[in-house]
Amino acid sequence: MYKMAVIGKDVSKSDSAKMHTFDFRALGSACSYELLSVAKENFDEAAKKLIAEYDAFNVTIPYKLDIIPYLDRLEGDAKVFGAVNVVKDKVGYNTDGVGFMLMLENNGIAPRGKKILVLGAGGAGRSAVKKLADAGADVFVYDLRKESVDRLYAEFGCFTPLEKVEPADYDLIINITGVGMHKTEGVSPVGEDILSRVKAACDLIYYPRKSEFLRIAESLGKPICNGESMLFYQAYYGDCIVLGREPKAAEAKALFEEYKRIYPE
Repeated sequence: MYKMAVIGKDVSKSDSAKMHTFDFRALGSACSYELLSVAKENFDEAAKKLIAEYDAFNVTIPYKLDIIPYLDRLEGDAKVFGAVNVVKDKVGYNTDGVGFMLMLENNGIAPRGKKILVLGAGGAGRSAVKKLADAGADVFVYDLRKESVDRLYAEFGCFTPLEKVEPADYDLIINITGVGMHKTEGVSPVGEDILSRVKAACDLIYYPRKSEFLRIAESLGKPICNGESMLFYQAYYGDCIVLGREPKAAEAKALFEEYKRIYPE
């Protein structure tokens, strides 16, 4: 039995426990899984406790960068993106990027040659932007915190930074800001003027299942998708790391379909 948890500012509505326990069972193992909502001032104590007492743990908004000083090293995408969402044995990993790309693929979105607007340059935004650019997309990025965009551009330089969002023709718009959940539920980071000019909309928020951002886009006749499958896929890839198992995209897809049969909502 693996002792697992996720740490974030507010994970009270997270599906992580449900997804990880499902994955472990499907992969022939078992885990206990805790949801740990931690205020910034208590992060240091919580991080040290997790490292000392848990077999592995996940990290979500807003601590994907904060956890790094507590680790011995980063591997793979965590090293590339400078953000961590999985920790095992004081080593940081990042499975956001592979989960994100598999989500797009399963929604029929091929990034190559597409003009894509990304809202948000934080932990998950960093990995999404790099993966999209590497896949041949023409990426534009906006964040209310201009310094986040500037820092990301200084690192990767693979996109067009925006100082403001204006109506323009995009093949896809992706909300990675977190606006639309928790205390901002019912709020969209952009309005009809922006969404009317895009061909499709994706929101990494999965609770609520249809954010205000997606509701507006759908009302305008746009195809939409939320972040539930990305969360599942990044969880699957992370669990493979914990279990020392080789991940397979086909297995991830099949498990998500089974998960959705068991948990339709």
